[in-house]
Amino acid sequence: MGRNRRRRPTGARRATSAAVALILGGGGLVAVNVYASATESGAGGGAQGAGNHVLSAGAATIDCPDVGDKLTTVPDAAKGDVDKELAALDQQIAEAYQQLRSDGAQMEQNGDSGADAVMKPLKEKRAESIGRIVTAVDGAGERPEGLDDLAACTLRSSGDQSGADENGDQGQGDQGQGDQSQAQQGQGAQGQDGQQGGGDAPAGNGPVVADFADITSVQPAAQTPRPQDGASTGEFVTSCGVNANGLFNSDNVIVAPGVTNGAHHFHDYIGNQSNNAFASDNDLANADTSCKDDGDKSTYYWPVLRLQNGTRERDADAAGGGTEGNAGKIVTPKQVTLTFVGNARGKVTAMPRLLRIITGDAKAFVNGTANANASWSCTGFEDRQLKDKYPVCPQGSDVVRTFRFQSCWDGANIDSANHRTHVAFQDAEGNCPGGFKAIPQLVQRIVYGVDAPSLKDGGRTSPLFAVDSFPEQLHKPVTDHGDFINVFDEGLMKDAVDCINQGRKCGVGAGDDNSQDPEETGKPQEPSKSAEPPNPSESAEPPNPSEEPTEQPAPTADDPSDDNGGQAPGDDGGGQTTEPTADTPGTEPAGDDAPPVDVEPKADVSSSGQAAGSGGSHEGSGDVGTAASTAPVAGSVPSAASQTEPQAVAGGGLADTGAQLWPAALGGIFVIAGFVLLRRIRRGAL
Repeated sequence: MGRNRRRRPTGARRATSAAVALILGGGGLVAVNVYASATESGAGGGAQGAGNHVLSAGAATIDCPDVGDKLTTVPDAAKGDVDKELAALDQQIAEAYQQLRSDGAQMEQNGDSGADAVMKPLKEKRAESIGRIVTAVDGAGERPEGLDDLAACTLRSSGDQSGADENGDQGQGDQGQGDQSQAQQGQGAQGQDGQQGGGDAPAGNGPVVADFADITSVQPAAQTPRPQDGASTGEFVTSCGVNANGLFNSDNVIVAPGVTNGAHHFHDYIGNQSNNAFASDNDLANADTSCKDDGDKSTYYWPVLRLQNGTRERDADAAGGGTEGNAGKIVTPKQVTLTFVGNARGKVTAMPRLLRIITGDAKAFVNGTANANASWSCTGFEDRQLKDKYPVCPQGSDVVRTFRFQSCWDGANIDSANHRTHVAFQDAEGNCPGGFKAIPQLVQRIVYGVDAPSLKDGGRTSPLFAVDSFPEQLHKPVTDHGDFINVFDEGLMKDAVDCINQGRKCGVGAGDDNSQDPEETGKPQEPSKSAEPPNPSESAEPPNPSEEPTEQPAPTADDPSDDNGGQAPGDDGGGQTTEPTADTPGTEPAGDDAPPVDVEPKADVSSSGQAAGSGGSHEGSGDVGTAASTAPVAGSVPSAASQTEPQAVAGGGLADTGAQLWPAALGGIFVIAGFVLLRRIRRGAL
């Protein structure tokens, strides 16, 4: 046999081969991992690739585009079908959120497929409802465009507040100041890192400690501009009680007529006593009223406020109540004032009978703050307003919710398809958009005698409080809103307009504090006024949970005038007709020693001066610092405030990045080791 002449590899050749293998293997690991990470975080991974991450992060919520807000025109023949399908869309989200809460742990184990088990069926159901809306509108008029793109929803952390309307189609006019500015100031960060409050509160979907801020840390607001010559400076005050008789339901006759539980949260009702989803205009006109003046059968309603103290109300097992996360003791207001004020530029004209107005956005946490108009404060501190936080009031001071409704009317319609475009806000000087008339502005002030919550123990000593909300809105204060249907008789409306235009103070409520006897409401007597800051750690006796309200039904528009009120000279139309935008972050402490306020990413929204009908993306998220959150007391119009643009940030944190890219890091080490080994081999050869 011949001798094997093949040379065995030397040690140097073996080392060289090992070095090359390290370099190639490490490079492969880097390439594969970077490619996989890019694929997950790319366009296709937003809603579904992030599903497991969102679930594992803790509390999550569902963010769906608001189809109703995009419907600016609906023919009368299609209105019934459209209203029914819009209510079905809300129901679908509520059911999906309930599934998310009940099956969240199992979904987390299943990864993205777990999230898909909720999100895919939701998208399919929404697509069917949207298709029926398109068919109904198309059959009675012009086919709406772009609705098909609104079927998909996203699953996201409850700590991320959405930006304003994605498409930016807000129809904004020259509206950068005035009432719009008031609604803008302080909008923004929604800190979610606090703990779930409320002691034994069973809801589990908010509020959290980070939803609260000390009112003494908020900067006072700018003062009201002086009225011009010819301004309407009077006030007409009506008095309709505090809902001591317990008229509640989870309907909304404006947004979801004919649909039981159309609001998915409970409302307080004062004024008209025939308010439910099925109330017709005739029902409202012929109803009893809680107002002292029988000529005012208007309906005034807003989400109830609850103490998160574990009380089981009668709605604990009902839709819109406990089954949808609205739990705890319903608090009867201590005082409600309803004041109609004038216009800083000119005279006001009569509201049409049965005019519907909604102010604020019940879905602002996921929709963004374009239509938000919440204002929270404390008695004695009402020159300071919070937009996206509940107030922690000093001892002796009560919680105050204030709603300043739109005060410009298009002169023709008592409602609109999205319930917004037939009315508008005036600017800081009292100007209405072109073609709009100045009408009396309803300023609604609601006072509650609730104790400051104990934030340090998550509300166990003294419970947190929160407004009712759609389940996925997590009881955020920014979702607060008010609803109004004008059912003044013509004589009383004329008296109100004359009073306001003549600069007088009139009405049965003038000089009436409208307070409720504390013994009737179960509230303690108001202590003497004090500027002493609240002590969140201080022990406080929880309210008596034995009281239970009765559960009842919700509410519902023509007498145009040629008076153009405060319309801006030369304005030829196309003005802002929706509720104000907002992009100012919330609540900056008044000094270096003031307590910190938690903030969370907030998306950019359009400028309040956006031209009518212009597009302009509101989408995006960012980390924002806090800025002054201020708004004037009721009856005042603030000057324009500077606005802070939030910075955009990419999704995910350092921990996420490290967890996803460790194979690439290991590959990099292999590559470096390979090069080091080659270098040593070369030196040895030399």
